[in-house]
Amino acid sequence: MLAANNQSREITDAQQGIHENLEKVVRKHCESEFRKPVAKHTQDAFNSIAEHVEKQLEKDTPLLFDSFCGTAMSTRIIARKNPNALVVGIDRSAVRLAKTNNKDLPKNAILLQADCVDFWLLASRAGWKLQKHFILYPNPYPKSKHLKRRCHAHPSYPTLLALGGDVELRTNWKVYADEFSEALGYTNLPNAESSGVTKLEVDSPLTLFEKKYQDAGHELYRCIYTL
Repeated sequence: MLAANNQSREITDAQQGIHENLEKVVRKHCESEFRKPVAKHTQDAFNSIAEHVEKQLEKDTPLLFDSFCGTAMSTRIIARKNPNALVVGIDRSAVRLAKTNNKDLPKNAILLQADCVDFWLLASRAGWKLQKHFILYPNPYPKSKHLKRRCHAHPSYPTLLALGGDVELRTNWKVYADEFSEALGYTNLPNAESSGVTKLEVDSPLTLFEKKYQDAGHELYRCIYTL
């Protein structure tokens, strides 16, 4: 359930700690092949930028993903802070992406309407390697029965890891961050480390959600993987 907090709402779901089935679910996904059919619109979106991305990778241009980017406020900020990188913002909602103004999109940023899970799969199959992957305030699916909808317990989790680089998760629900950190330990990936969960002090919000949660007085959390 959700509790009112100023103009935003804070998660107070009955699940108070790491899900008891997290290890079982993560290990199962890591031992299985992800065979989800790729949606045509995502395949088309991937095809539209694949040649450009691969040319940039050949030049050793750092590749950054901003998954579930929403209105792409974060994509713009990340691209401006990393002018020598190519930043790809991905969101499944054409409505959210349409709220943005492409006129002020940095030249080193690309926005795509695509399913992130499918796009990760295509990028992984193509051998793309990321320098950094941002997952900022994903839907936490706070009900216990929805564990497998969370990024770290979804069948696509091994695909996310296969893209490599640093993965930065931000959330206003500590349980989500705790699970995200814990899940990496069940993958048996060599040389992969989690920063653990730290409280996040934000000077300049990266997303509209981050601003809303901060203005409402929520505690914010971060976890970073080094893969």
